[in-house]
Amino acid sequence: MGRISERFRVLRGRGERALVPFVTAGDPDLATTEAIILALAESGADLIELGVPFSDPIAEGPTIQRASERALRGKTSLRRVLALVKDLRPKVEIPLLLMGYANPFYAMGEENFAKAAAEVGVDGIIVVDLPPEEGSTLFAQVEKRGIDPVLLAAPTTTPARREMLAQCTRGFLYYVSLTGVTGARAVLAQGIRESVNAVRQVSQIPVCVGFGVSTPEQAREIAEYADGVVVGSALVSRIASASSREDAVDAAARFVAELKAGMGAR
Repeated sequence: MGRISERFRVLRGRGERALVPFVTAGDPDLATTEAIILALAESGADLIELGVPFSDPIAEGPTIQRASERALRGKTSLRRVLALVKDLRPKVEIPLLLMGYANPFYAMGEENFAKAAAEVGVDGIIVVDLPPEEGSTLFAQVEKRGIDPVLLAAPTTTPARREMLAQCTRGFLYYVSLTGVTGARAVLAQGIRESVNAVRQVSQIPVCVGFGVSTPEQAREIAEYADGVVVGSALVSRIASASSREDAVDAAARFVAELKAGMGAR
């Protein structure tokens, strides 16, 4: 059992739901990202998604687009993100996932990436623009090395495809709560609970809900029925607004602590 599955097993035993914060690696720089990740792990994060910056992040709204641009200007690359995971792994016990777009993974080479990711301790990958039919060889390479390929479902996913994704994903299924790009929303989309329940009827895989979650109240609502809550843009925005590295770390840690406290045990 990998770290992701083990984490969900432990959380179920405690009656808790997973808090999964997302940060863009290298925004504003990799040293700050490392400090933030350590702080998030101490503040209640259960899994952490590290965004691999990309020049054309088609699923992202303005907040994460700008974060990617800042990281790329600072020369953040997939190899440097892997080096960051290597530095973090002895200090962080919770699962670390890479979330990004297909181009950097393929540019590095499927087998080369899979080997390097396994060596540094990556626990999962989420490739936003890579459906399982197109990503089968990359996903097979990482899975055979103990890394979970996490797939995504959306409100537009048909029941038959949703069942296929639930069967093929590993670690958890990432449910995209809205049709559109990432970004904090004042109100959650309709129908999320029903979609999560529909997955549960065909699979026991944990379901984490992301896109648009921005407040402790929204996280608490989703935690009533989902196995985990992903929070990205609202956290990235706080990091971007900070006046110093120390302020960024403090703001990120406080926000994650608020989110986790609000989710409570079920």
